[in-house]
Amino acid sequence: MREPVTAYLGLGANLGDARAAVAQAIQDVAVSAGVALTAQSALYRTAPIASSGPDYINAVVEVHTVLSAPALLQCLHGIEAAAGRARPYRNAPRTLDLDILLFGDSQIASPHLTVPHPRMGQRAFVLVPLAEIAPHRVGAQALQAVSEQAIERIG
Repeated sequence: MREPVTAYLGLGANLGDARAAVAQAIQDVAVSAGVALTAQSALYRTAPIASSGPDYINAVVEVHTVLSAPALLQCLHGIEAAAGRARPYRNAPRTLDLDILLFGDSQIASPHLTVPHPRMGQRAFVLVPLAEIAPHRVGAQALQAVSEQAIERIG
């Protein structure tokens, strides 16, 4: 059995009942084999970035997992598929989007997975909820860099 790794996952949705989709995804992550949910942020509303459609509902969760990063990504893709996720084009509006933001201290660069997430430092919808549950992972300069992006805590 692998030693558990602390990972941080970003969750977002902007189609259908996005708030319910993110809440359900958090529950689905929590009951996934090999994954233990250890913290979750509040929900946040943000405008789409490099995308279109309604506002997004976003959150970040912390998990301890014995899964490898590729296996965790496969698990997340299964949750997305069950929620009706389609990938018609890059940055398309979505019923659910789950990303591995951080996986321990790993640096991963593969055709299917890049960790740390390559754009997390440019996104308030990632950094603000991540700072809520893991302030040691987000510096003041990083938060300042995204301070112009509108983000609203909704619960």
